[in-house]
Amino acid sequence: MDRPERPSAARRSAPAKQQEPPGKILKQHASLKILGEYLGLSPATISLVINNAPGAKSISEPTRLRVLAAAKKFDYRPSFFARALQGQRTFSVGVLLPQLNDDYSGSIMEGVEEVLVEEGYFYLTASHHRKPDLIDEYSNLLMDRAVEGFILIDTPTTRREPWSVPVVAVAGHQPVPNVTNLTLNQRFAAELGLRHLYDLGHRKIAIMRGAACSSDSDDRWNSFCEVAIELGIPIDPQLTLTIPLDMSSPELGYPAACQLLLRKKPFTAIIAFNDLAAIGAMCAIREHGLRVPEDISVLGFDDIKSAAYQYPSLSTIRQPLHHIGRTAALKLLHRVTHQDVSEEAPISFLPELVVRQSTGAVRSEAESRPYNKKVVLR
Repeated sequence: MDRPERPSAARRSAPAKQQEPPGKILKQHASLKILGEYLGLSPATISLVINNAPGAKSISEPTRLRVLAAAKKFDYRPSFFARALQGQRTFSVGVLLPQLNDDYSGSIMEGVEEVLVEEGYFYLTASHHRKPDLIDEYSNLLMDRAVEGFILIDTPTTRREPWSVPVVAVAGHQPVPNVTNLTLNQRFAAELGLRHLYDLGHRKIAIMRGAACSSDSDDRWNSFCEVAIELGIPIDPQLTLTIPLDMSSPELGYPAACQLLLRKKPFTAIIAFNDLAAIGAMCAIREHGLRVPEDISVLGFDDIKSAAYQYPSLSTIRQPLHHIGRTAALKLLHRVTHQDVSEEAPISFLPELVVRQSTGAVRSEAESRPYNKKVVLR
């Protein structure tokens, strides 16, 4: 039980009713000192109550309720910076991602946000557009704001300074101290996709490789190459290309598909690096006078929300993006609260094959239309 402070001469002469602070104080957020003067309590006692510190258990319930009521009345907000300096919690995390408006990151963020809101955490988000200097700058700025950990989405984990707080990296592939990597089983994804097309009779398959700046590009490409060799599907250099840009629109796959068609090397199916590239490829195929899937089957990757609403609807390899986001947030919070010490143990997720209208059986040459000689390049 707390001991009431001995009133000073000024307090003994004051009326019993608590006085409002001066009018100018009401125009700004109250401080611990102001609340202490108003309540006749020490700032330390008020801090214990507001921060729900272990020492608050010794304070009587009536006093605790008085403190909370006054804090609400005068809009008192504890400083995150002061709490951080005192070794207290800020209940905030940082999230770094390439862009805020792409479907892949957006679907993951839905899962992340769901958990953080449920657990009472605030998060600060920054998009670095894949610029290494911005990754360093933003991570340092967020640590200056006392975040307790980071979630990285398709963001390199290597930076100039070691990570001093727990980090969870979605699509992280580099083993880095204090970082937990969350990855998709790319090998299983390649088996699902190539086996699906193989069973439909496709042997001449074009493959779009992701941009070098994307975290999953190398692992996904190597997995498709390994599975193709096992199935006896030739990897023809004329039917492969690397998407040169990292974009968040179907324009990602349109010029790449046009390049493939201009090479005049026949193929019956195409595997795109992601769904946006697949949607752009379908546009290029139609403009070339060909049909999807009658002449060329198209397979995407990710299963973004708009994939099912294309024409034709897009067959794709589904990543459990929402689940990955929830897992990333839960893993980080477990590490922040020291519930989980296996910070460097990677977590892998299994994909699913979603068959829609954009893939179909190979047709005979008599059934298929010949390639149009004209290609419209945008």
